[in-house]
Amino acid sequence: MIKWKGILWSIHPLFVIIMLGSVMTGYFAELITLFLLVLVHEIGHVVMALSFGWTVREVKLLPFGGVVEVDEAGGVPAKEEAIVAIAGPLQNVWMGLAAWGCGQLGLWDQGWAEYVWKANLMIGLFNLLPIHPLDGGKLLQAALSYTVNYYKMLIWSARISLLFSAIMIISSLLPWLVYKDGIQLNLLIVGLFLVMNNWTYYRNVPFLFYRFLMYRDRVSVQAMTRGHIASPIIVNGRQSILSVARLFRREQYHLIYMVEASSKEVKVLPEQKIVEGCLSENNPNRAVSELFS
Repeated sequence: MIKWKGILWSIHPLFVIIMLGSVMTGYFAELITLFLLVLVHEIGHVVMALSFGWTVREVKLLPFGGVVEVDEAGGVPAKEEAIVAIAGPLQNVWMGLAAWGCGQLGLWDQGWAEYVWKANLMIGLFNLLPIHPLDGGKLLQAALSYTVNYYKMLIWSARISLLFSAIMIISSLLPWLVYKDGIQLNLLIVGLFLVMNNWTYYRNVPFLFYRFLMYRDRVSVQAMTRGHIASPIIVNGRQSILSVARLFRREQYHLIYMVEASSKEVKVLPEQKIVEGCLSENNPNRAVSELFS
């Protein structure tokens, strides 16, 4: 582990395993090249995140990319998250074009140039798969944020990630299942890693949702400073406070309207009261009507 500019840089154990395998099989130069490509890929994410004022805590390097841990996860606009996500693959675009150009100009050996630009192509395209925590998974989350509430976004992004991770594992086994040939070991290892990662992610959805609620004050400030119109949420008094909070959308500020069939009176609460009701020591599954009394 190395700490630089307040950011902890570390190598994931999966990368270490592949490093050892590369050294044993004599592919050390290819390994160093892969490490540098992944490092530049992640630097693209970090630079863009810092440009938006995010606080980057840690960067974990993986064989196919990495994971950037930020304090603002769940509290940033979907547009910013999408831009930060795409910044990584864009590094592979210019590096791949540079390698191809060096090969065409005779500055590099043609075989080596081809390896480097193909490695960039592989890393860039692989990271665009809609699987958490890949860049494509972040883009999927940003897209879902514009169509469903934040809680559903977490659930569906986890499910889609698990589905594609399972497809990856099946793809790695197809040569053996169909042609009785060897399995694609690297793809199998990565697929298993992503399945385990996303199963943990799926189980941690409640924790991730509460982290989202902790950053709702930022959404409130942005809504007021930009003059955004509040988005209404209509509920009945029997709904739980937590179920109302799960209706919150990522970049919208909400006013909660309680309407009862037996009364013509409409009561209104700002969303901060719902957030406080979830984060307080009291039971968040109690009826929302208690907050109006």
